[in-house]
Amino acid sequence: MSADKATQAKIDHLAKRLEAANTAYRAGESIMSDTAYDELTEALRELAPEHPFLGAVEAENLPIKDQVRHSAPMLSTEKAYTAQDLERWVERIRKATVEMGIAEVTFRMTPKLDGLAGRDEAGILATRGNGRVGYDITSAFAKGLIPIGGRGQGVGEIVLQDSWFNEHLSEIFDHPRNVAVGIVKADVVNENAQRALDAGVVHFVPYTQLADWQGSAEELLARSGEITAELKSKVDYPLDGMVVEALGDALREYMGATSHHHRWQIALKERGQLAHTTVEQVIWQTGRTGNVTPVMQVKPVRVSGATISRVTAHHAGMIRDKGIGPGAEIEISRSGEVIPKLETVLKAVAPDLVSVCPSCQTELVWKNDFLNCENGMDCDAQVHAGLRHWFRTLKTADNFGPVTIETLVESGFRTLPKVYAVQEEELLKMGFGPGQTQNLLDALQISRSTPIEDARWLAAFGIHDLGVGDSRKLLRAFPLRELDQVTAEQILAVKGFGEITSQSITKGLARRWPVIASMLTLGFNLLPTELDGEMEEIESPISGKRLLFTGKMLQGTRDDMQTRAKALGAVLASGVSKNLDLLVIGEKASPGKVGKAEKAGVQVMKEAEYLALIAGA
Repeated sequence: MSADKATQAKIDHLAKRLEAANTAYRAGESIMSDTAYDELTEALRELAPEHPFLGAVEAENLPIKDQVRHSAPMLSTEKAYTAQDLERWVERIRKATVEMGIAEVTFRMTPKLDGLAGRDEAGILATRGNGRVGYDITSAFAKGLIPIGGRGQGVGEIVLQDSWFNEHLSEIFDHPRNVAVGIVKADVVNENAQRALDAGVVHFVPYTQLADWQGSAEELLARSGEITAELKSKVDYPLDGMVVEALGDALREYMGATSHHHRWQIALKERGQLAHTTVEQVIWQTGRTGNVTPVMQVKPVRVSGATISRVTAHHAGMIRDKGIGPGAEIEISRSGEVIPKLETVLKAVAPDLVSVCPSCQTELVWKNDFLNCENGMDCDAQVHAGLRHWFRTLKTADNFGPVTIETLVESGFRTLPKVYAVQEEELLKMGFGPGQTQNLLDALQISRSTPIEDARWLAAFGIHDLGVGDSRKLLRAFPLRELDQVTAEQILAVKGFGEITSQSITKGLARRWPVIASMLTLGFNLLPTELDGEMEEIESPISGKRLLFTGKMLQGTRDDMQTRAKALGAVLASGVSKNLDLLVIGEKASPGKVGKAEKAGVQVMKEAEYLALIAGA
C-alpha cells in the first residue's frame, strides 16, 4: 500500500471511529470517553484538517420526538488544549478589534457543562439536534426536570448534580449524561433515573445562570488556570472544560461563525494522555454492598509519568458487553487518578466473568449490570469493606487501616459494637504490639469523644441510598433516635426523597437498626443537624467570608471544621485565590499554599486563633 493510500485508510478509520462514538454519545450510551474522543478528533484534524466530520455539528438522533427549528443556530465550539492555543485565539480577537477600531474588549469565562444541550424558549425545550433543527423534549419537565432560574432562559444543558450522582448512581452509570439522555428518550423512565428526578437533582441549567468571570485579555492569559479552578469550585455539575467568549454584539457579528463554531468563542479543555495496552487478567473484588467489581491487570505501560499495571472497569456488565478478558487490547487514560480508567476496547475477546464470590464462594446473581453476593454478614469481604467504610466516613479514628481491620475480622470482631468493645488482652492476643494496641484503644475513645455531625455518623453505617447529604435531609425531618419508627411514606413526604429511595432507606434502617441502637449507647459526641435546614440571617465573625482549611486540624477533623464553618455562614473555597478571605492552617500546612495566600493579601490564621475567633458564635 502506498503512503497516500495508507494515510487515507487511517483517515477513514479515524472518521469511522469518531462517527460511531459520537452516535453512541448522543444516544446516552458512550463507548469512548471525552478524553479519547478529543484525542482522535485532533489526530484526524492533523491528517485531514478539511475533513467533513470536523466541520459538522455533532448531532444527536431522537427520531421518536417532533422536530423544532431553532431561532438561531446552536453550533459546536472550537477547542483549545494549551496556553498557546488560547493565545492564538486571543490574537485573532485582537486583530478583529483593531480592524473595527475597538479600543478594548472584555472576555468572559463560564463552566462548560457536560450534559445534553438544549434551548428553552417560546414554551418549548429542544435539543441541539444538527444545530439548526432539534427535537422537542419539553415533556422532560413533566417528568421532573427542574428549570434553574425558571422557563424560557435560552441555551443550556440538562445535567445531574455531580455530588448526588457520585453518591447514588456512579456504580450503575458511567456518566451523569447517560441518565439525562435516558430521561428525555424514554416514555417510561427507569427506576434509577426516577430516583434522580424524585431527588430533584436533574436540572436544565441555562448558561446565563452559571457563575462567570469577566476581564481583560491580559488577565485571561495570565490567570486562566486560576480562574478555571475558582469557577469549578462553584459548580456541582459534570464539566467538560471552560468556555471563553469575547463580549460585544458588534464584535461577534463582525467575526461571525463557520458551519461548525462561532469564531468569537472557544472551549478550554485539558488534553488527557492515552496509552495502548493488553489485558493479562481480570481480578474480581467484593465490596460492602455485595457487588463484585472487576479490575483489569494489564501489561505495564507508561501513562502521564507513571507505570500502570491495573485499570478499573466499571462493573461486570462492562466486561460482558465489551468483551474484556486476557488478550483484549484496550486504550486507557490517566488524568490524576490513582487507578486509570478504560477508554476504548480496541480488540474484544471472550469476556472473563466469575460465577461465585471470590471471598465466600457464594453463587453470584445479576442485579442490573452488577454481579452480587447475597451472603451479607457471612461474607468476609463485605464485613471488611463495611468496617472500612465506617472509619473512612467517620474520619475521627486513626490506625484502622485495611490490615488492622482484616486482623480484627479474622479474629471474630465482625461488627462495630464488638470492635468498640475490644479489650487490651484481646488485641495483644491478635498479634498487635503494646504500643499499637494502646493506639487502637485510644483511637476508639477519640472517635467517641470528638464532635461529629450526626448525619456523617449515620452515613458511616453504609446504608444504601443514605450518604451524608441524604442523611442531613432525613435528620432535619426526624430525630436520629426515632428513625426505626419512620415509615417509607413519611420519608417520601420529605422533599428530595422519591418512592424507590424511601423504600430502600426504610429497609436499610430496619436491617441496621440493632447495630445503630447499640452504637448509640456508646456516647458518641454527635452534633445535631439544623432542623430548619438553612439558616437565613447568620451573625458570626465569619458570616459571608470565603474560608479554606489546610493542614491537619487538632480540635476535630477538617470535615467537622467545614461543617461548623458553613453553619456559621461561611463559604468554603477549594483553593487559594485573591477572592479568599481567610486561610486556616493546621499542622504540616503546605508552605506553598500559605505563601501564595500571603502574597494575595489573604488573612492567614492558625487553628487556635480561628477557634478563638468563632468561640462566641
